[in-house]
Amino acid sequence: MSTISAAPQSGGQTPAAARSLSPGHKVPNKKYFLWSLFSLSGFAVAEIISLSVPDAQDVVDTVYQLTLAGLIALYLGTAAFSFFDEARRVKFIGRAPFRFAMGIVLAVWDLLSTKSDILPLPFFPGPSKITSVFLDEYEFLLSNTGYSLRLFSAGFLSGVILGVGTGILIGWFSRVYYWLFPILKITGVIPAVAWMPFALTIFPTSFIAGVFLIAICAWFPVAFMTAQGMAGTQKIYFEVAKTLGAKQSYLLFHVALPNAIPQIFTGISTANGLAFTTLVVSEMMGAKGGLGYYINWAKTWSSYYKVYAAIIIMAVLFSLIMKAISLIQSRLLIWQRGLVK
Repeated sequence: MSTISAAPQSGGQTPAAARSLSPGHKVPNKKYFLWSLFSLSGFAVAEIISLSVPDAQDVVDTVYQLTLAGLIALYLGTAAFSFFDEARRVKFIGRAPFRFAMGIVLAVWDLLSTKSDILPLPFFPGPSKITSVFLDEYEFLLSNTGYSLRLFSAGFLSGVILGVGTGILIGWFSRVYYWLFPILKITGVIPAVAWMPFALTIFPTSFIAGVFLIAICAWFPVAFMTAQGMAGTQKIYFEVAKTLGAKQSYLLFHVALPNAIPQIFTGISTANGLAFTTLVVSEMMGAKGGLGYYINWAKTWSSYYKVYAAIIIMAVLFSLIMKAISLIQSRLLIWQRGLVK
């Protein structure tokens, strides 16, 4: 089995931060301390500006200031936790420039909006205005977030299960491939939102219609990548298994399917992005709740700061779901560790 090297080519340039992240690299205590301070300094600058510079807009800064203090405390705790492990040290300082940049972006954004009104309301709300929504309407936001999570979970899991099942059938049985693969190709290019009039007409509730739309958009990439992974299993694996007396069921579930797992997770990751887009669109058209519904409602009243607050929640949810998928993939593909980067 060949390995994939992550070493830079001789003709390219490697940044200093990237060179410091080699697996065997030791981070001295002084260097780690300085990088930790640098990592937190961006958020500290944003906090100082928020506390010391007078507001030009009529906003409440309390939630924003508490958020910055929470981020500083979080990363300070992470730095202390990472101090005792060399691998965690390297990982922490590797993200230090990004954390510093995010803090500076927040500081500049606050200066241009809340502190100077150069970016005026309502079209360009500052971070204080946006974060105030999480306190003022936390119950409404929480209920809509819960609705979105229920809708997404039902539709996405249905699409993944259906996609994996369809992909196994297409990739393993030639007759199923003959009849079903053309249908997969035809329906796969149709955007899920194009099915919306049909879904709203056929299904009794907007929730079930949303589940159908999300399942459809998740089904295609998962089914296609699963079929590709099944069909791409090397013949030598089957020959070795047959030599050892393996039956067809063993070849399917212990040879072909494990070989397709990397492709399956590629399809799941792709389906996650498509499903989130479909989730928002479906909630904007006929749903009785959800973050998409909340965005559409806030836009009607020109409350753009509420729109941005909902977008932040969706971004956090999407990142958490992607992280969960990545952890499951790492667990199932633990044998790849050290072979593929």
